[in-house]
Amino acid sequence: MKFKGKAWSMLMLLMIVAVVAAGCASSNGNGGKTTEGGKNETTEGSGTKPAGSKNGNNAIVALNANFITLDPHNAGDTNSISGVRSMYEGLMGFDENMSLKPVLADSYTISEDGLVYTIKLKQGVKFHDGTDFNSEAVQINLARIQDENNNLRMRKSFAKVAQVETPDADTVVITLSEPYNAFLNKLAMGLMISPAALEQYGDKIGQNPVGTGPFKFKEWIEGDRLVVEKNAEYWEAGLPKVDSLTFKPVPENGSRIAMLKTGEADFIYPMPTEQVAQVESDSNVVIDKTDSTIVRYITLNTMKKPYDDLKVRQAINYAIDKDAFIKVVKSGLGSVLDSSMSSKTQYYAKQEGYQYDLEKAKELLKEAGYPDGFEAEIWGENDSETMKGMQFIAQQLALAGIKLEVKSMEGATLSDQINSAKSPEEAKIQMWFVSWSPSSGDADGATRGLFSSEMFPPAGANTAYYKNDNVDQWIAEANRSIDAEKAKSTYADIQQAIWNDAPWAFLAVDQVISGKRAYLEGIKVYPDGSVNVREAEVKQ
Repeated sequence: MKFKGKAWSMLMLLMIVAVVAAGCASSNGNGGKTTEGGKNETTEGSGTKPAGSKNGNNAIVALNANFITLDPHNAGDTNSISGVRSMYEGLMGFDENMSLKPVLADSYTISEDGLVYTIKLKQGVKFHDGTDFNSEAVQINLARIQDENNNLRMRKSFAKVAQVETPDADTVVITLSEPYNAFLNKLAMGLMISPAALEQYGDKIGQNPVGTGPFKFKEWIEGDRLVVEKNAEYWEAGLPKVDSLTFKPVPENGSRIAMLKTGEADFIYPMPTEQVAQVESDSNVVIDKTDSTIVRYITLNTMKKPYDDLKVRQAINYAIDKDAFIKVVKSGLGSVLDSSMSSKTQYYAKQEGYQYDLEKAKELLKEAGYPDGFEAEIWGENDSETMKGMQFIAQQLALAGIKLEVKSMEGATLSDQINSAKSPEEAKIQMWFVSWSPSSGDADGATRGLFSSEMFPPAGANTAYYKNDNVDQWIAEANRSIDAEKAKSTYADIQQAIWNDAPWAFLAVDQVISGKRAYLEGIKVYPDGSVNVREAEVKQ
């Protein structure tokens, strides 16, 4: 019987590959459409000499989805984080390996008990509106984040801040109520907004960003473009190197790759994986591949039937061939997810099990009372790769008798659907095909927001509505630990419990792949999937 299940799986895999290949052939560009000037968009620039920029000293970045918000204290999706980081900075930040580094902080010290952080600030820094960056500005920003009335995503990360003191304009002393070993990482996510802008715009600051970053806000037309322009008064000499950046949401893979080939876009992310081999031979295009912290999975609503049954959740995990998923959906560019976090994330611990076994999946469904399977729906965004992933999952689960209705939505609409539920009982979500990366670079960022029972939507991203009292307790203990080895051991326990409870269908770890024109330098996709544009440069 196992041979039969595998044979059927391979048959379906071949069918999917054929469908994907046909889809790629029909969507890779504009079918040879002739542009003004008589040049063919699908062949222009395929010679040996790299073509110059069509956009002067300006760069156009095409992403796969729209920004949801430009409020840095409320940004949770990777694209929004990329957008706000072009304009805003934190006391701390990350390098391209997600290692912490001071940014608006000049230096810092931490007390032996892990409670008091004394931070010296960079001097002479101003916000885009001319307001001075100083200790008072830090105090105002942290107070805004912590204010329950604002209900901001960042609030939970700063819940342990008990006191913020400003002994002088260049010094901030932050006292915590208890040790929090990820606090510096959270400071890197707590980007600084101009106090004057906060007073002027209030809760409309998301439409009127004012930070200290290398680029200033110019315009945001939702669904079309975000334009940021050079901050001529930026505190670091020599930056920025381009006059402006335009971010364009382009969900369709074929359109995004066509823009790169013709130079309409200087940088695209993600690079459609099925196009990598073809484009690598083009001297005008450079492909960049980075091992990531991005995990790809399906949340299973553990408080809704039939996903409240562990055997059903385990069956779904066994019914999906992860190696085939990576080959078909990611063109082989990725690795199997073998924990609740990527191996590139702090305190990762590898788990065993859930290898593809269709017969075991069917057996578990039978034991759970679903011998013929059941009907369900899966949600996801409407970009090309997500659509392809959901269709693959539907094909796989159909072999086990689970009939999926695929529902794709624009990102903001999907977010509203999920976060409009004020309680688990109101939640309509069943299964969600999605990815997550800890933008704060730490194990807490890969764990608490996704698996703590305090983080049910809209407070957090625990869309599996997963609740395990031990996991809740261990997350709190790990956060309080100032002993790295103890924290590592606790996070290992957390990952094992989550793996065994299967609130997700664990799929893959992405390799982040971007494409750029050969004349563009300095734009980099970080392991968390965010696009860093700080050092963007057009070589003419």
